Amino acid sequence: MEQTNNQPRIDLTEFSQKVNVIRQSIASVIVGQEMPVNLLLTAILADGHVLLEGVPGVAKTLLARVVSQLLDARFSRLQFTPDLMPSDVLGTTVFNMKNSEFDFHRGPVFADVVLVDEINRAPAKTQAALFEVMEERQASIDGTTYALGDLFTVLATQNPVEQEGTYKLPEAQLDRFLMKISMLYPTIDQEVAILQRHQSNARLVKLEHLQPVLTRDELLRYRALVANVYVDNSLLVYIAQVVQQTRSDRAVYLGASPRAAVALLRSSKAFALLQGRDFVTPDDIKYVAPSVLQHRMMLTAEAEMEGHTALKVVQRLINQVKIPN
Repeated sequence: MEQTNNQPRIDLTEFSQKVNVIRQSIASVIVGQEMPVNLLLTAILADGHVLLEGVPGVAKTLLARVVSQLLDARFSRLQFTPDLMPSDVLGTTVFNMKNSEFDFHRGPVFADVVLVDEINRAPAKTQAALFEVMEERQASIDGTTYALGDLFTVLATQNPVEQEGTYKLPEAQLDRFLMKISMLYPTIDQEVAILQRHQSNARLVKLEHLQPVLTRDELLRYRALVANVYVDNSLLVYIAQVVQQTRSDRAVYLGASPRAAVALLRSSKAFALLQGRDFVTPDDIKYVAPSVLQHRMMLTAEAEMEGHTALKVVQRLINQVKIPN
């Protein structure tokens, strides 16, 4: 069926209704943060892992827990600490004296949605334990490979300002995250609304009272729709130009890779679907690009000394690329 202005190629009625319920449920717990919410839902729909970054107290963990609660899926939480070992993440083999064999005890990573709190607090060896499971959806332990589910998604949080007792994530692991979402302070009106909710406890919604909106099968079915979202060839050129721009700017030491271009395409299609459309617009690309690209770039030392951040540089580079008609 050809796409027209009046008749989309994909029937999104049911999907849009589900998305509206999810947004309303999140808003009943979290005030504001509309853009992080949109980006997080986009990443989950695009079958990608998410790194939520922000100072303590801006509801990073709460947002991840709320979204997990709204999905009827197996959930686990990992609190990363400096003494955490890879076996605490993946699991370990234990000798069974009854049958004189080794049994594998699965770790918390064997779930559909895994919340990793303060991911930069664990040493490199433990962080590396997530490499294979995030990319390949499998874990190799003692020579045996164990498959994870199709829904497997990592939602990780980190504090960008605290340095004591933290370990910088290696670039190889950062590249496993589809998006790095920055959560900022609320506005004055939003902060007043937060205080009003806490002043009147009756207006606070507890997590355990939230009912799942999407089943596991429904989410997998909606993820399959992303592949059918239409992208004009001019927008493919636009995505390539945006990524190329990150490789030629003086402020950038290491630009985004072709994998970043693919991630930008996938995210744009998922975001368009969340907006109730089965085709991508340039605004969709501009909306998701900063979160898809900022953690896949390295700035020069001079740019960092001048106070530039990867997020601001990406936003500037996007504005330098001509938007296709």
